[in-house]
Amino acid sequence: MSESSDAIRGRVTLVGAGPGDPGLLTLRGVACLQRADLVVYDQLLAPELLDHAPPSARRLAVQSLHAKHACRGPLVIDELIAGARRGEHVVRLKGGDPFLFGRGGEECEALRAAGVPYEVVPGVSAAFGAAAYAGVPLTHRDLASCVTLVTGHEHPEKGEPAVDWEALARVGGTLAVYMGLARLEAITGRLIAAGRAATTPAAAIEWATTGRQRTVAAPLGRLAEEVKAAGLGSPTVVLIGEVAGLRDRLAWFEARPLFGRRVVVCRPAGQAEGMVRQLADLGAMPLLLPTIEVRPPDDWRPVDDALARLATFQWVVFTSGNGVRAFLGRLRETGRDLRALGGVNLAVIGPATAEALRAYHLEPDLQPATYRSEDLAATLLPRVAGQRVLLARADRGREVLRDELGRVASVEQVAVYSQVDALDADGPALAALAAGEVDWVALTSSNIARSLARLLGPEAAGWIAAGRTRLATISPVTSAAVREIGWEVAAEATDYTPDGVVAAIRDAEASAGPSTRPRP
Repeated sequence: MSESSDAIRGRVTLVGAGPGDPGLLTLRGVACLQRADLVVYDQLLAPELLDHAPPSARRLAVQSLHAKHACRGPLVIDELIAGARRGEHVVRLKGGDPFLFGRGGEECEALRAAGVPYEVVPGVSAAFGAAAYAGVPLTHRDLASCVTLVTGHEHPEKGEPAVDWEALARVGGTLAVYMGLARLEAITGRLIAAGRAATTPAAAIEWATTGRQRTVAAPLGRLAEEVKAAGLGSPTVVLIGEVAGLRDRLAWFEARPLFGRRVVVCRPAGQAEGMVRQLADLGAMPLLLPTIEVRPPDDWRPVDDALARLATFQWVVFTSGNGVRAFLGRLRETGRDLRALGGVNLAVIGPATAEALRAYHLEPDLQPATYRSEDLAATLLPRVAGQRVLLARADRGREVLRDELGRVASVEQVAVYSQVDALDADGPALAALAAGEVDWVALTSSNIARSLARLLGPEAAGWIAAGRTRLATISPVTSAAVREIGWEVAAEATDYTPDGVVAAIRDAEASAGPSTRPRP
């Protein structure tokens, strides 16, 4: 560092984000993002990577600095230095690896010259990610003992190209070409002219490691023609060598059951993580579109009054995990603890609600075999006759439990949380729906289905009916609500849980066979 570095209180960390899959970010990269004051990020990165940064951190997209890519480099460096001089921890979040065709070296040179302390966190480079996710081992004991990484797009002011393609043709092994799509015909032609066999296996991988990944495999002599016919665009990595011939046997990523399917998940943001992760593991591209926001009730007094009289109830019934968390959270806030439930039986509607109870070290006394309000009521009826029952639930929803149990028991109902319609009008999920680019919408409650219909308006029916978007529901009750709206149900869970909805989508895709909709 230069001697002036002591005067700069901030620092810059160059973090390699990997080629696309947000799960490939390193733990060190996550730790740096969690402490960032400013994140300067590349255009093509997965948006969820930015979720690792604190809400207070400023987020600056590189493409917003200048319309022309070639002019952004100095502006990016200016932002990094300015942030460090303000005393901020600046994270420069870069695709792939910062030091492999990522201009990380140039940025570090400028930081050192300005006296700015910096750190470099390596990332999975595009060639390594593309090879692994396309089923092409870069090295193989029998086929390739070396790998050459080369750019097909050199600096325009360099003059005579520095890449000696004729020499690379003689090296053998595996050749990984970055940013070579625009010159692919010329590159393959020069390699063949220099002695690389036209029959050499090759593969071009677009949007590697993401649900948009597409791979074109062809002999070197036909690769450019096949890539053009398939319409591949940037970003694309090209792999050339005998190892590319192993793809037919080793490909795994694009063979996953929901690969490339865009699935909109309408659960509240804080409750969608498990479903989103499961869909991604099956190869889907999940898009979060919360239609309902869970909030505290406008007035806690009815809940507090019921809590003060807990000993007078024989049963407390929960119909959601939200209800469990809100009820027990308020119990704690009012100065009580779990001992207040010592003489009370607890009933839940299904396994997700039961798991929410177990998080508080409580075991449900009753759970129906199937997870509907009708089944919970039928199971409870012979047990609650002549007793007092407290229903802890949302401020809106079906009244089946209250009406059915009220025939034989004294039932009191309190709203322990509120459901508020919420929709991000500028979010990517809504834009994808409007463009007809969504394959599935996962609906996990009747309230969510109705909220989606209210928030989207009449034109939504057109998006879903005219496009290729299908609806998957969590239960027959939710399906009935969907049909009341005027939409069709393409898949219904047999296990009335979020996992069941994912399974229903997977089974529907499997039974449909090859889709007429091309996978991206």
